[in-house]
Amino acid sequence: MASHRKPRHRPLGGTTARTAVTLTLAGVASATGFDGIGQAAPQLTPEQVGARVDQLYREAETATEKYDGAKEKADAAGERLRTLSDEAARRQDRLNTARDALGAVAAAQYRSGAIDPAVQLMLSSDPARYLEGAELAERAGAQQAAAVSDVRQQLRKIEQVRTAARTELTSLAAQQAELRRQKKAVNAKLDEARRLLSRLSPRQRAAIGQGADSARASRAATGGRDTLGAPGPAAATDSRAAAAVAYAYGKLGSPYVWGATGPDAFDCSGLAQAAYRAAGISIPRTTYAQINSGHRVSRSELRPGDLVFFYSGVSHVGIYVGGGQMIHAPNPSAPVRLAPVDQMPFAGATRIV
Repeated sequence: MASHRKPRHRPLGGTTARTAVTLTLAGVASATGFDGIGQAAPQLTPEQVGARVDQLYREAETATEKYDGAKEKADAAGERLRTLSDEAARRQDRLNTARDALGAVAAAQYRSGAIDPAVQLMLSSDPARYLEGAELAERAGAQQAAAVSDVRQQLRKIEQVRTAARTELTSLAAQQAELRRQKKAVNAKLDEARRLLSRLSPRQRAAIGQGADSARASRAATGGRDTLGAPGPAAATDSRAAAAVAYAYGKLGSPYVWGATGPDAFDCSGLAQAAYRAAGISIPRTTYAQINSGHRVSRSELRPGDLVFFYSGVSHVGIYVGGGQMIHAPNPSAPVRLAPVDQMPFAGATRIV
């Protein structure tokens, strides 16, 4: 028969005790998220910080272009809504005029001692009853029928305008929600980039090209000259393209601000749009639309004024100024500047004029 006596506990001592304590501490370390030996996360080198910041800036620029596109759509929806509101006001005036005319018919009938049931129904304050009872107008005379028909037409037009307005309100709400999402995404990327850069000294930031000058890229673009004091624009074959290039030169040194279209700050597509706006030409707001706004040209065919695009997602744009160079708004750590076209992965080019 099996014994029911409790097993005797032997006291832990020596090596056994030390082993148990070690295992217990290891378990506590695992449970609390520590590895038990206090290893710190590896520090990034300045070069690794620079690479990560560049990646964050590209991701932020992609989100910026999406924000710009959503803003453009929201602005368009808002404008359509205002137009519909104006049209609704005009339609209401016409409805009031039509009701007045119908009221005159009713008054005449009243004076003669007979108000037609159709007229009574049409003068109701309930628009639905107007439409439901419209067939009664068949019994009215020619003048009355014309007045009733006008009221019906204006009511239908107003309902059409109201339906269109409701659609635009829905569209506007969706675009505003997209704006908030993209704004949050942009700010998150830029905040992380700022945190990384804050760990570096000014000398380290300059060494990885994230300082105020991005000196290495500037010298490469101009053969050792300072980009902000670079010579004037190369000649363009079209006066409007020349005007766009001249505008871009005039904005060298302006700060990069995401979502900005000038006159004192720009993002990349905002600079391109502002330059051509100054030349009297309207182009879309985003890089995705700008690349299709003119006709495509190859890299070997580039002329001053052409827009040049970069990265596989077409998330960055510059204005070609000749000599293998462009003017662009790079990122929040660098102002509008000259740079070589081959500084970034080339995605295509378009000629606006």
